[in-house]
Amino acid sequence: MATHHLSALSEHDEIDLVAAVDVDPARLETFRAENRTMRGYTDPHEMLSAEKPDLVSICTPPALHVEQVKQALRAGAWVWCEKPPCLSLAGYDEMVDAEGTNGPYASFVFQQRFGSGTEHAGTLLSSGELGTPLVAHCQTTWYRDSRYFSVPWRGKWETEGGGPAMGHGIHQLDLLLHLLGPWTEVQAMTGRLRHDIDTEDVSTALVRFSSGTLATIVNSVLSPDETSRIRLDCSEATLELIHLYGHGNENWHYTPAPHVTDETRIARWRTPERDEPSSHRGMLRELVTAMRTGKRPPCSGRDGRLVLELLTALYKSAATGRAVSATEIDPDDPYYTVIHGGSPEKLIQRGKASTT
Repeated sequence: MATHHLSALSEHDEIDLVAAVDVDPARLETFRAENRTMRGYTDPHEMLSAEKPDLVSICTPPALHVEQVKQALRAGAWVWCEKPPCLSLAGYDEMVDAEGTNGPYASFVFQQRFGSGTEHAGTLLSSGELGTPLVAHCQTTWYRDSRYFSVPWRGKWETEGGGPAMGHGIHQLDLLLHLLGPWTEVQAMTGRLRHDIDTEDVSTALVRFSSGTLATIVNSVLSPDETSRIRLDCSEATLELIHLYGHGNENWHYTPAPHVTDETRIARWRTPERDEPSSHRGMLRELVTAMRTGKRPPCSGRDGRLVLELLTALYKSAATGRAVSATEIDPDDPYYTVIHGGSPEKLIQRGKASTT
């Protein structure tokens, strides 16, 4: 992921790359090979003290995010941190508590919110042009083999924080929330059906939104035919996004309901005014604008917490076997501190595959 950040940072006119940090000196030198103006460090505290950067990009495993984000914020730097934000709601709130009153702020990478396709879809939905959203589907069905999980921190609750719901589907879930708004309850199931890992490798869920929209969610790393998909069936049209790791206008599809026959209206749905793909670059542009104006950026604070709230409720529902409401997980709830509630075995037992 650091290469994606590096590309976006390098292309921004207002940004000067001053330093890179990695605990592995050889990997650090490889990373710096094409940007020798970046000084190299193996200790983030040393870098922060010496360089005093305005912005720090964090691309480390998620278990490290809380301490590294807090360290950067307290050094006066704004933060651009990869997903997932951290392993629990408690950890997220720790990071927010380390922010300043008027910045610096930490913004978490949900780059699929950005781009002209998302902007256009959001405008059509919020204006009522597509009618009332009724049924939604959110699908992240990818394939990962055993070599993927040979990386020591993957597939473990204490270092990755969850399986495909947390590490992979989080992007589509964030985009779904961005398009549909608040949810009220979730009913979920998880299972470890194939991989020799601690977390789940598949999850499914039903979500009710405040608007009344009902949604299905599927997250998997067991699916040879890989796809990322969001579909919203509204009273006037079906909106569908089909892609894998990123989308442009060509990935968004609009199908009018039978009673919608105005070709000018339909053409307007299908022709956004501009064509910009989802990207780290687009998100970074908004983050830098927020830095310049001293305003909270997108995907930070309350806004950045929303998808982690849904994920925490998803895991709690799968472990307890009941629906979980959007308001019930407070600081006294065990799932607030640890996303599996202290009993990870419940998430696997309920979804265990049969061997017969």
